[in-house]
Amino acid sequence: MSEAERDAGNRKVKAGFVLLVAVSPPLIALQWNPTPVELLVALGVGLLLGLLVVWYLGRLSAEFREGRRRPPGRG
Repeated sequence: MSEAERDAGNRKVKAGFVLLVAVSPPLIALQWNPTPVELLVALGVGLLLGLLVVWYLGRLSAEFREGRRRPPGRG
C-alpha cells in the first residue's frame, strides 16, 4: 500500500467517524419533535464534537507513532 493510498484511507475513516458523531445528536433529538432549527443546532454541535474527537485521537496517535512516553505519575 502506497503512502497516498494510506492517506486517502485515513481521510475516509476520519470523515466517516465525524459523520457518525455528527448525525447522532439530531437522531436523538428526533425523539422530542424538534423544530428544524433545533435539528440544525444539534447537527452543528455533533459536527463540532466529531471534529474535536478526531483531532484528539489524531494527536493521541501521533504520540504513539513518535514513541514518546508519558511522564510518570500522569494517568
